[in-house]
Amino acid sequence: QVQLVESGGGLVQPGGSLRLSCAASGFSVDSYAIAWFRQAPGKEREGVACITNRESGTYYADSVKGRFTISRNNAKNTVYLQMDSLKPEDTAVYYCATDPPSGPEYCTTSYYFGYANYWGQGTQVTVSS
Repeated sequence: QVQLVESGGGLVQPGGSLRLSCAASGFSVDSYAIAWFRQAPGKEREGVACITNRESGTYYADSVKGRFTISRNNAKNTVYLQMDSLKPEDTAVYYCATDPPSGPEYCTTSYYFGYANYWGQGTQVTVSS
């Protein structure tokens, strides 16, 4: 059974950093592409970053490029989102998601439409002074 569990959210001051974790079970994180999405109050869900299962290709939203880094630790079966130089507009609930049996093409197709078969429960990130 595919499960995704996010952790690492919290309250941070502008300019600070957080690292979110997405622990997977029921599959190996190197088997399928995995993405991070976020949804702020009153706004639509948006894709933040995506990592492919082959060659670890990465894709980022323009709003986070250069500040966020997605990575994968196969031994821990976990995907991370390192968030640096955080801004108040980064405040949102962050979700990880995957879409088996989609392979690396997921990051250039369904990801952009916000679609995935499996979602975590989300973790709140609040950037405020």
